Amino acid sequence: MKYKRILLKLSGEALMGEQNYGIDINRVAQYASDIKEIHEQGLEIAIVIGGGNIYRGLSAEKAGMDRVQADYMGMLATVINSMALQDALEKVGLKTRLLTAIKMEQICEPFIRRRAVRHLEKGRIVIFGAGTGNPYFTTDTAASLRAIEINADAVLKGTRVDGIYSADPEKDPNATRFDNISFTEVYQKGLNVMDMTAFTLCQENNLPIIVFDMNKPGNLKKLAEGEHIGTVVS
Repeated sequence: MKYKRILLKLSGEALMGEQNYGIDINRVAQYASDIKEIHEQGLEIAIVIGGGNIYRGLSAEKAGMDRVQADYMGMLATVINSMALQDALEKVGLKTRLLTAIKMEQICEPFIRRRAVRHLEKGRIVIFGAGTGNPYFTTDTAASLRAIEINADAVLKGTRVDGIYSADPEKDPNATRFDNISFTEVYQKGLNVMDMTAFTLCQENNLPIIVFDMNKPGNLKKLAEGEHIGTVVS
C-alpha cells in the first residue's frame, strides 16, 4: 500500500447510481466491496459523504429558505448516506464506527478526534457524518478538516469522472485531463476541484488531493497500491 491512512471523500450524487434521487443499494454495495479490498491490506480508512442525492442546502437557499436552516438539513442528509454506507460495509464483514459533528446518541458517536484516531488504529472504518457541524461549510471542507485532524496521508476524492479537466468533460468534448497539477495552477486556471475553503486547507497543510473515478470497480485498489489513477493535486 502506498498510504497508511486515507480520507475517502464520496459525493452524495454518486450514491444515486442511475436513479434521479435517493440511494442505489447496488452502487453502495460496489463501494463497500472496493473499500474492503484495500482495508484487508492494512490501510486505515476514514470516509466523508456528501448529501446531494437527498438534499442540497445551497439549492434550498436559492428557493427562498433560510441558509442556516437549509445547511443543517443538508447535514442530516449526509448522516442518512453515512448510515447506508455503514450498513453496506458491515454486510461485507467490516467493523465500522459512525461519528457525527451533531450529537445523535441513538445512532452514532459524537466526533472526538482522539476517539476517531483510536478507532482507525484498531482497524475500524470511520465514517464522519454531518459535515463540520456548522452552516456555510461544505462536506468538501469537512473532508479536508477531518483528514488533517487524523493525520491522513491524502484525500481521495471519488467522483464520476476520471480526474480534473480543463473544462467540464460532460459538456466540452475538447476538455483535456491533467495527470498532475499544483495547487497554484488550480487557482490560476480557475478549476473546480473543491470549494475554496477545503482546497486552501489542503494546500496550507501540504495534504495531496487525488481526484478519480470511484464508479469504476478496482480503481480504489489501484490508487491505494500506488498506480497513477486520476489527477494528483500537490
